[in-house]
Amino acid sequence: MKLKLLILLALAVASCKSPEARYPVTQKSGSYIDESAQRNRDLLTQEEEKIQRIIEQDSTQNYIASRGNFWYYYNQKSTDSVNTTTPDFGDIVVFDYSISTLDGEPIYAEGEKPTREYAIDQEKLFTGLREGLKLMKEGETVTFLFPSYQAFGYYGDKGKIGTNVPLKTKVTLHSIKTENETNN
Repeated sequence: MKLKLLILLALAVASCKSPEARYPVTQKSGSYIDESAQRNRDLLTQEEEKIQRIIEQDSTQNYIASRGNFWYYYNQKSTDSVNTTTPDFGDIVVFDYSISTLDGEPIYAEGEKPTREYAIDQEKLFTGLREGLKLMKEGETVTFLFPSYQAFGYYGDKGKIGTNVPLKTKVTLHSIKTENETNN
């Protein structure tokens, strides 16, 4: 009986020991993230170099570098000194656009995409176009050159635009309704 009690007491004491954490056999240092970041930097460098070559070869246009890391030129610039309004947050813009590769191969030709009505910064639209519209005035047509991260990035558009494709986008802004006009 004493032996059974001694064994039970030993088991009780042994089972009270707190569990120790099991550590993985191998530990990763985060090199995958570092490699991915480097791939993205390299991709951006290649895309920007290609855009710079296009700009250098096209002497017919006056390209402007935006703060958002894309480039653009005016196909048709507003000369109206009265109409100097560009859209702000919440304004409704009506525009048409076409999308092609940087080499000019059409992806979505003019007229293929329906005329779009868009509330600035309140609806889903790819980053470059969202920022580009804020630079435009009514009646202007602008061609934008977007690196892939400003366009559809890694995922593409789940349609005609694949992974990491830099784009040339031609946009015509038809009208701007300010947020005040929309609320009245």
